[in-house]
Amino acid sequence: MVPVLTRHMRHESRIVRIGPADTEQVILLHRRCSVATLWSRYHRAMGDPRSYLGGLLTRLDSVHLAVRHQDGRLVAVGHLMPDGDRAEAALLVEDLWQNQGLGTRLLRHLGGHAVGHGWRAVYGLVLPGDERILAMLRRTSIPVQRVEEEGVTTVWADTGDIADALPLRRGRSRQPTRAGDW
Repeated sequence: MVPVLTRHMRHESRIVRIGPADTEQVILLHRRCSVATLWSRYHRAMGDPRSYLGGLLTRLDSVHLAVRHQDGRLVAVGHLMPDGDRAEAALLVEDLWQNQGLGTRLLRHLGGHAVGHGWRAVYGLVLPGDERILAMLRRTSIPVQRVEEEGVTTVWADTGDIADALPLRRGRSRQPTRAGDW
């Protein structure tokens, strides 16, 4: 029997920074994801997550965030990986937790980190027809550019637009915080 998630359950989770010490939990998250979810994230069939996650989580100057449920499980991960003056963003949300707003929350936090790191833009690679990702981008209300090439859509947002959308903090100007959020 599949548990039914409620709006209240979604708020029992928090966004945390992760790193190499969390590799085993990220592997378990990958193993709970369907083939379709992994295909949407990696755009190809992937082998044992142990073979590639260690390198991902130790990548220099990258930002790795996760949604940690109150029971301690990681149910979603997001990464920002430097690419010159830009950063590539990538997300993975466990099937059971999709359509709960966790991907959007992670993306907003990653955007705040991108502003704080001084990258010019954030981009991601999306498979054609992946309407969930495109809907998530629309919910951020940030202007997103897109170009389709060779069966993949590259979407990107300028960090200046992300910074403009950062919420005002009480008594402060629009500035990203270390946790970042737009």
